[in-house]
Amino acid sequence: MNTDKADLKNAVWQWAEHIGVKVKEIHLRQMQWKWASISMNGRLTLNTELLNLPKTLTEFVIVHELVHLLVPNHGKLFKSFMSAYLPDWEERQNHLRSL
Repeated sequence: MNTDKADLKNAVWQWAEHIGVKVKEIHLRQMQWKWASISMNGRLTLNTELLNLPKTLTEFVIVHELVHLLVPNHGKLFKSFMSAYLPDWEERQNHLRSL
């Protein structure tokens, strides 16, 4: 169930390639209020708590952040990209919010 740091970073690289975006750096650190954040120049920061979550939820967080490199907001276009890459993203998001 748990993921290690190498697996988490590997998942980021695989998803970035699949989505067609460039990630320059991946950082893992404790974050109090967020699961992750990404800058428009490709610096991704992931909360170390993700290592304790099921793979489906870490995958949701990764895809969510990477899609922000295509669309900076959470509007219709963002949601359509999310649906294209993770058809059950809303279910995963709700599961994550319930934790």
